[in-house]
Amino acid sequence: MPRDLPIGNGRLLVTFDCNYCVRDIYYPRVGKENQTLGEPCRTGIWINGAFSWLHEAGWKRSLKYQPGTLVTDVKLQNESLRVRIDASDAVHPDQTIFLRHFVVYNDADEPRDLRSVWRDDLVSFVLGCSFSFEEALLAADVPVRHVELGRNVPMYRTNIETQRTGRFHGPLVVSMRPMKPADAIRAVQITTRLPAVHGAPVHLGFPEAIGISDLAKPDYGDAVPVGRDELPVFWACGVTPQAAIAAARVPFAITHAPGFMLVTDLKNAQLSV
Repeated sequence: MPRDLPIGNGRLLVTFDCNYCVRDIYYPRVGKENQTLGEPCRTGIWINGAFSWLHEAGWKRSLKYQPGTLVTDVKLQNESLRVRIDASDAVHPDQTIFLRHFVVYNDADEPRDLRSVWRDDLVSFVLGCSFSFEEALLAADVPVRHVELGRNVPMYRTNIETQRTGRFHGPLVVSMRPMKPADAIRAVQITTRLPAVHGAPVHLGFPEAIGISDLAKPDYGDAVPVGRDELPVFWACGVTPQAAIAAARVPFAITHAPGFMLVTDLKNAQLSV
């Protein structure tokens, strides 16, 4: 699908399609690492019990730039919902920050309840991700199959229970990368030095020993082929907290989608010990 609105600063490039979905987030090298894999990132609105994604039919859209800038000027209108939205988006010229601004207009004759998923009492925290150590693996010529194939990493729920902390508990979720034995040994050596981004593998080979019955059917992400001369190598995964949140039946939480991570300005080399 064509990209109608690109915005960026040379290090971070964000693009929107004609339906006002974010389609690409290139960072830290424009044209190389696409953090969305080209999949749409959607935005929705909830009004008086009715929910609509902004990319759905029923919305009129005008997608432009503010004059002389790389700041978007987006007008959205849904006549059946009786609502209009003025939106603007920008990438900071010097810092790796993607900014979005929305103004919602109620075209109905009465006050209505517009629900926002953001609340003033929310607390955010960031966990390390195994995507960070892949740079070191590739630099050492250790192949990473899902990167080669342009796919998301396969992730699996295991039969390994995490240590309960209060109401939070649940199964360990792992990511898997197939490797030849020599590469697996090298991967252990490399990732051991990166404990902040999951560190060394938690399991090698024999997926059934940790409750994984079929590598071709990951619980999250995309399946990748495993050669007859390769071992499946499993690392702890940042989807584990989501499993704990679900098991604890927390009434409200916002998380990343598996494989679609928060990208920071921290250099992977800073995380090495």
